[in-house]
Amino acid sequence: MNYISFRKALSSFEGFTPGDIRKIDPSFQSRRLHEWQQKGYIVKLRRGHYRFADTPLTEEKLFHLANHLYDPSYISLESALAYYGLIPEGVYTITSVTTRKTGRFTSPTGTFTYQHIKENIFFGYGLRKYGTLIYKFTEREKAVLDYLYLHPELSDEGALQEWRFDGEEFLRSYDGERFERYLKAYDNKELTKRARNLIAYIHNNA
Repeated sequence: MNYISFRKALSSFEGFTPGDIRKIDPSFQSRRLHEWQQKGYIVKLRRGHYRFADTPLTEEKLFHLANHLYDPSYISLESALAYYGLIPEGVYTITSVTTRKTGRFTSPTGTFTYQHIKENIFFGYGLRKYGTLIYKFTEREKAVLDYLYLHPELSDEGALQEWRFDGEEFLRSYDGERFERYLKAYDNKELTKRARNLIAYIHNNA
């Protein structure tokens, strides 16, 4: 299979693996991937994962790639908080949570990080569609709880102030019943204390 045929056959793929290629051409030789990478036709995202270099990137495409680079995972933490307008900083790393071990992958396309959480709290996300692409993205209430869960230092007013979390925006947009239901599911006393402190801090500074 030459590159033109390869490019046409996988034109609908945002990211692909050698396994995807062999479904189309069982005799495909993986050394061709290295050749095409050297020529700048494709970009290596991590071992065994690639994308076409000439495909324009969008935030949604990066979210889709993040899901597939390390599965199971869903977009959360800083990427989700920034998307919902809850933190002011631009986020240049695509952040996710996973039931697998914590991981990080850096490539010309971007940096993708994954924080480990337990299987019983791997919930609170939905499927989003962007063109033909599907990706898993957390709800705003779960994004906040995931962040508090993984950042025990956010336990006092000084730390919350440094976080620069937009509490007013959160109060305007969040579902209080869902927040409490998700918080209960964590079954974590320290997280509950941090969540209560956050809500109190927001009300006191509104």
